[in-house]
Amino acid sequence: MTDSSAADDSKHIEELYQYVELLNESTDKSQNVKEYQGIIDTAKSSIKAKQLAAQFIPRFFKFFPTLSGPAIDTHLDLIEEEELGVRVQAIRGLPLFCKDTPEHIAKIVDILVQLLASEEFVERDAVHKALMSLLTQDVKASLTALFKHIGSVDEPSTDEIIREKVLSFIRDKVFPIKAELLKPREEIERHITDLIKKSLEDVTGAEFRMFMDFLKNLSIFGEQAPLERMKELIGIVEGQADLDAQFNVSDADHIDRLISCLYMALPFVVRGASSSKFLNYLNKHIIPVFDKLPEERKLDMLKALAEISPYTTPQDSRQILANVVQLLKNYMPRRKTGEEMNFTYVECLLYTFHHLAHKVPNATNSLCGYKIVTGQPSDRLGEDFSEYYKEFTERLSNVEELTRATMKKLTQGMAGHNKAMAAAKSDEAKESIKTQKQNTTTGLRTCNNILAMTKPLHSKTPSFIGDKSINLSWKEATKPPVPAATATTGGKRPATAANGASNVTSKKGRGAGGLQNQLVNRALEGLSHGGRSGGTRGRGRGWGWTGRGRGRGNR
Repeated sequence: MTDSSAADDSKHIEELYQYVELLNESTDKSQNVKEYQGIIDTAKSSIKAKQLAAQFIPRFFKFFPTLSGPAIDTHLDLIEEEELGVRVQAIRGLPLFCKDTPEHIAKIVDILVQLLASEEFVERDAVHKALMSLLTQDVKASLTALFKHIGSVDEPSTDEIIREKVLSFIRDKVFPIKAELLKPREEIERHITDLIKKSLEDVTGAEFRMFMDFLKNLSIFGEQAPLERMKELIGIVEGQADLDAQFNVSDADHIDRLISCLYMALPFVVRGASSSKFLNYLNKHIIPVFDKLPEERKLDMLKALAEISPYTTPQDSRQILANVVQLLKNYMPRRKTGEEMNFTYVECLLYTFHHLAHKVPNATNSLCGYKIVTGQPSDRLGEDFSEYYKEFTERLSNVEELTRATMKKLTQGMAGHNKAMAAAKSDEAKESIKTQKQNTTTGLRTCNNILAMTKPLHSKTPSFIGDKSINLSWKEATKPPVPAATATTGGKRPATAANGASNVTSKKGRGAGGLQNQLVNRALEGLSHGGRSGGTRGRGRGWGWTGRGRGRGNR
């Protein structure tokens, strides 16, 4: 810097402090137009003066509405300066423009959003802090402005990079502090819910899951929320599942989305929301073409059906039961044929059958040849369905024979694993054997569940299982409360492989589906014969669907 430029720099800084001093001392600052204009003009001089001007322009902005245009334009020029220090100071000053003039919030949010893509960490950090400051000032207006950049079908986002940055900011900065930020709680939670619902018309699978995870943790959808709120959430999921669309078995994206949405709907169904729309779609479109589904998605679909079956209405149960019975027969061999039986398929379908039949027991008379009397015409006791009973029980007996043989081999295998563990030297070998033992244990749980569910079905008037006595093999059992006297021991109650039937099912454990079932099927592979083949990969490759722009969501 030359002596001349240094002198000019010093002069500009001195002038700035004079303007600020006069403004600070003034009792009616709106009369000091000349001083404020001087600050704006000085912002076009040296770097140091620009940094100071970036602080002072927003500080006194509210007193000079006639200069709001030049003030903001000059400040925006500072944001585009090459000098990082100037840019950062200008970004930090942006929220001050809105402190007493909230009508500028949308514009300032738009400016900051464009800066989210900055490559400089310190600059990006300043942007994040400025946005959080605006959210604290006026959360409703700031959220509205932010969500415009996520877009919807009617107002699509024009910049994918900025859209991704806004989504990341909302996920990482806004969602974690929702309790402190979203106040007054009910009003603002409703506002952000409406913003999210509009954005869900045009999202990817990962984005949809992120938003649903957020929504279900809002207090308006909490444990004390009325049933209407659960209906609202399941309505959002149904819209995303695209249940009004014609099903195409070759549309892997739609299948993935449907399965994903089924699982997301489960917590709301458990809390009383109706699953009718999902069940009707499955019954009409999916179950009749089940064999044509991608192999790796079949088990996912059966698991989802099994987990939702305890919460179906009698009307839905009667409607879907016939197709479930036919599918169950398809996977329960009537006699040994040399093909493999998929044990987990059979477990899922037996569980679904029991829970549906428990609600409409006499519907099984014409499907399985039972003689259940309810006094209703639908008992159809005057008709002869004895062949159905003979066929169904033959299948049950064959499944039981195959299951017991498999259990024997699995038990022998477990003894071998225990010996191998005792002889194992390396940690790697021990870990491998531990995994094999876990697979075998899960296989035994699957087999035990099958036997527990086939046993009552041999009677001509069976009692169908409609409670939580069967714990599905892929789900963790709920741990019982720890007595106060032993609460400090830290011990965990081991899951029982003997019957898998005494514990209430937990919401945990679904996530283990993919890899675990792949391993379980491997554990059972080649140990039985007489059914249909169908080893699966489960949900190991994850849920979701690809692409955006379909206009799905809560329409």
